[in-house]
Amino acid sequence: MKTALVTGGSRGIGRAVCVQLARQGCHVVVNYCHGEAAAAETVSLCRAEGAQAVAVQADVSTAEGCKKLFEEAVNAFGRVDILVNNAGVAPVQRLDVLETTAESFERLLRVNTESCFFMCQAGARRMLAGKAQGIPDYRPRIINISSVSAYTSSPSRGEYCVSKAGISMVTKLFADRLAGEGIPVFEVRPGIIQTDMTAGVADKYRRMIEQEGVTPIRRFGQPEDVADQVLAACSGLLDFGTGTVLNADGGFHLRRL
Repeated sequence: MKTALVTGGSRGIGRAVCVQLARQGCHVVVNYCHGEAAAAETVSLCRAEGAQAVAVQADVSTAEGCKKLFEEAVNAFGRVDILVNNAGVAPVQRLDVLETTAESFERLLRVNTESCFFMCQAGARRMLAGKAQGIPDYRPRIINISSVSAYTSSPSRGEYCVSKAGISMVTKLFADRLAGEGIPVFEVRPGIIQTDMTAGVADKYRRMIEQEGVTPIRRFGQPEDVADQVLAACSGLLDFGTGTVLNADGGFHLRRL
């Protein structure tokens, strides 16, 4: 049975990814940093799909957290087939780039980008060891969740844009390094998705989508839309295109006039 490890899996996009993977028959490791009750709810939803699931509290922006997470995942299920790096945060306060603080910049780079890099590193090492051990039916893969902010300027949250752009390069680096090892790496770029993170600006985004047509598909994205792209990356049908970017953005990437 394949095992999926999803960082930031307790709510929003992470929860949808966990449930979709459980529906596909994977054991699921639900990582969370804060919010034990939400993580327990995600575990229950996964189990309702007939999967085994556990919640693991770990701060993946630290070396200790990464180590703990993989150790508990392997202790629970013996293997990690799918790593989904979804953990991320937004600025506590949106500030013009002329006012961005070093504290906020460092926090977002640490949580969003650095954690993705070192989770990829730890996951790759674990996956290479699994391949060397000859684990049956073992075709591991890594999927990193970034954002359209990886290439879209938002001067009121510049540190977020920089942190997401970094994830794009992390994906390229590990896709290149692991291609010869048979471990594909993909990037999924969500657009405007209806989650807790966008709740504070939901009215603004709804107007931009429905009235201004900022996305060709005129509706809010849902967490399940992102989870579907993760499933595509897990299908094995895209493996010859390691490093591919999968857009879950309602067509925003078309950049139409």
